[in-house]
Amino acid sequence: MITQDWLTDAVLYIYALSLLFFVSDAASGNPRAKKTGTGLLVFVWILQGGFLLSFLIERFSVPLLTTKDYLFFVSWMLVSVSFILNRLIRAELLVLLVNVVGFAVFALNLIQRPKHTAALEPWEVARKLLIMHVSLITLSFALLTIAALLGAMYLFLHRKLKTKKWTHVMRKMPSLESIDSYAFRIGAIGVLLLLLSLSTGTAALILDHDPGKLLDGRVILSFLAGLVYIFYLLRKMSSKDDGMKLAIWNLLGYVLLVIGFFIGSASSFHQVV
Repeated sequence: MITQDWLTDAVLYIYALSLLFFVSDAASGNPRAKKTGTGLLVFVWILQGGFLLSFLIERFSVPLLTTKDYLFFVSWMLVSVSFILNRLIRAELLVLLVNVVGFAVFALNLIQRPKHTAALEPWEVARKLLIMHVSLITLSFALLTIAALLGAMYLFLHRKLKTKKWTHVMRKMPSLESIDSYAFRIGAIGVLLLLLSLSTGTAALILDHDPGKLLDGRVILSFLAGLVYIFYLLRKMSSKDDGMKLAIWNLLGYVLLVIGFFIGSASSFHQVV
């Protein structure tokens, strides 16, 4: 067993099994495998939703957010968004990639050391702003993860088309124009939420009379990522860069966000220890 909770282990194994069916569909175009994988994923989503509800009830009156809880929110949200994407656009490979990331986040959630906590101090108004900040950046991170996957898909498909190496996997992908459009639309919403989360987090620190934490490594990288994303959106709207360059700017912004998340253990922001 990976954890001491058999139900949590079962969810992880079912999640992995659903991904195997999605991979089978992506590799061979097997609709039965896709249907089975989707059914298993729905079951995982329902169980995760139950876990999430219990977390919310448990944490409702306690101003404490653990890294484990945060990762769980991200994983559940990625699964939820993958269902929406599967209904709105025909992009089986994107749905698979989103769920691969969601599975990785969920697995990482299970192996997190218990001492890794992120305490939210009861700052009255500042505390409420900080809770809003965490909620917004969770939504933003999920959306920007999808935008980054679209950027990676664009670079992959562009390279294959340029070298004229057609594969079966490419049939599961939208056109370059569609990928670029989806990445821009999803990225624009994600960036808006990112900027809102940064503004509420900054306000919380100012109200708590602790603006020095704005020099924290995670905060600086988050603001840099926001600037990179703004530049990406402006270049896209002005049509001054081709799809390749736009995809690179998109991925660069996401890399900065990920680096900021993983250096959090050495950061004073949110008191991650």
